[in-house]
This record gives sequence, structure tokens and C-alpha cells, in this order.
Amino acid sequence: MAKKKDDKQKHVSVVTKKSLQFFEEYINNPSPTGFEYPGQKLWLDYLKPYIDESFIDNYGTAVGVINPKAEYRVVIEAHADEISWFVNYITSDGLIYVIRNGGSDHQIAPSKRVNIHTDKGMVKAVFGWPAIHTRSGEKEEAPALKNIFLDCGCTSKEEVEKLGIHVGCVITYEDEFMVLNDRYYVGRALDNRAGGFMIAEVARLLKENKQKLPFALYIVNSVQEEIGLRGAEMIADRIKPHVAIVTDVTHDTSTPMINKITQGDLACGKGPVVSYAPAVQTNLNKLLIETAEKNDIPFQRQASSRSTGTDTDAFAYSNGGVPSALISLPLRYMHTTVEMIHKEDVDNVISLIYHSLLNIKKDHDFKYSK
Repeated sequence: MAKKKDDKQKHVSVVTKKSLQFFEEYINNPSPTGFEYPGQKLWLDYLKPYIDESFIDNYGTAVGVINPKAEYRVVIEAHADEISWFVNYITSDGLIYVIRNGGSDHQIAPSKRVNIHTDKGMVKAVFGWPAIHTRSGEKEEAPALKNIFLDCGCTSKEEVEKLGIHVGCVITYEDEFMVLNDRYYVGRALDNRAGGFMIAEVARLLKENKQKLPFALYIVNSVQEEIGLRGAEMIADRIKPHVAIVTDVTHDTSTPMINKITQGDLACGKGPVVSYAPAVQTNLNKLLIETAEKNDIPFQRQASSRSTGTDTDAFAYSNGGVPSALISLPLRYMHTTVEMIHKEDVDNVISLIYHSLLNIKKDHDFKYSK
């Protein structure tokens, strides 16, 4: 019997057991904005067998290059940094108040365990919160920057400082990677170290499949996206690419309390998300869509009103204008410690970037009028 056109094809996994081990190690390693280097070293160590050369810029953006002597330069990019906190004020009785480093969510902080990064090593602490019993009969006060605080078990400012803690120490949550129901990857900082993992896997596929590209491919893991796309701005100026394909996460809007009318209709497990936005170059975007359709890669669509809010914007508006496009990975519970992504979506983003690169020609001209 002939196969029906709408029959769902069996999904073929791209991520291997070995690469999944790296992914877990990479996610579990802290990489706060401005302090990304240890994670960048892990990433480059994994990437090096699949590239010809590599470098790290002054602020920590890591780059692997394939076919570096070619004049036409294509970038695939993700960002490496995770949201975190800074020590901002230490009280006389040893409690610590914080400020954001990136878009950290104050509402999830109470009762979370954290690591305070110091020159003397890691110091454990917790975000304290008054017991429910003590709040009885009073108006509930919601968590806010003015009232969330860390307790590291000290009873004086001097004792805190002896541990090596000072204003400016960075703080990360200690939550780690797990696989949920053999369907989802879960952890902190999947935004966007999942992207760094996926572009590294593209490099692996190119090497293992012995694909020779007619251009130089720059695999870029940028820093400081969470505070304004800064790493991408710097590296775009250095590389001066002719094309950029960026991958980041976007919201799964199928969970409660999200308005699809304003946020769009997107869900984990339904494929990569192709974006429409002023910064997204239409002809490059068409190449991505045609590639997905030709290779039976499921995909979703998303529109952004002014900016994508991702490194796509930084590349697009650099160097007199660089044709740029965004492939997003649907994610649940962004900027929490239980971010969730679907295993099949990860495979499909990798596949879409990989096959799209194979469809880019030497000196490919994406201009609207030629």
C-alpha cells in the first residue's frame, strides 16, 4: 500500500550518545554573562576535531573556523552566556542583596540554592524567604529585587567577606541537566547553550559526512547576548561575514498564562521556528524554508514587530548590512532553572542549519535586485 502523504515520517536522531554527554557537561558548567570563559573552553575542546582553526576574542567570544582561507564568509551563531546575579550589598548581619546580571527572574528566586563565584572558590548559599506561617493575616508581599536576599550561613559582614565574597561576585543557580520522559531536555541556561551545542553538532556532521564547503564557515559562540547582543556586535565587526544564520530560543506558547494572540502559536515538538522581522533578510529566509520543505524538516513561523531580540539584529545591522536569518528553538519556562526543549526539535534545528549551509553557494548573492 502506498504511503499517505500526511503520514508522519519516523524521526531520525541526530544527537549521539557521545554528543549528549558533552551537552550535559556543557549545560551544567556555569557561564554567567561576563564570565563565560570556562564554558567557552569546554565548547572549543568539543569543537576542535571538526574545525581547521579557532580563536577567542578579547571578551570571550569563541569561534571555530572551517576552510578559513576562503574569501566568502558564512557565520552560524549562538550565544554562550546565561543569566545570573551580582552581589550588590552585604548587611551587617551577613545577608546578601543582589542585582541582575541579564534578565534574571526575581519571582523564581525564593528557596533556590545558588553558587557564589569567588576567587577562593565556590560558596554555597540560598535565597531565603519568610515562612508561610509568619505571613499569616498580612498582605502577601511578592518577591522583588528589594526583598530577595541570600543567606550563606554567616552572621556578620566580616564572616561573609572572609569567604571571599564581595560586591561584584557573580551568582548562578546550581540546578543541573536532566532528560524528562525521554522527550525533553531540561535545565538552566538552555537559553542559549542549547544553541552553542547545536552549531557544534553542525560542525560535527560536516566533518563526519566529509562535506567540503565552498566558503569559510565561522561557528560563533558569542558572549554577552543577555545584556544587549554585545558579543555579537564585537565579533561581527571582526569577522565581517557575508551571511549569518543565528540560532536562539523562543517561547513555547502552549503552556498556561501565555496569550497566543500577542505571543504567537508555537510549541515544543513541532519543529524549528523561522522568523519574520525587519532584520531577517527575505531571500536568505526563503532559502531556509525551501531547505526545510525539501528535506522534510517540520518548521513553525514567528513574526517579530521591530527586532528579534536576538543576535540576529546585531549581525544584520553590522558592516553595512549582512543578510541574516534566525532559526529558533521552542522552549518552555524561559529564564527559569527548568527550561525545557524537545529532543526532536534539537535534531531538526541541527538538520536545518546543516542542509541550509549545503544550499549556500560560493559568493551567494542574496540581494533583492541584481
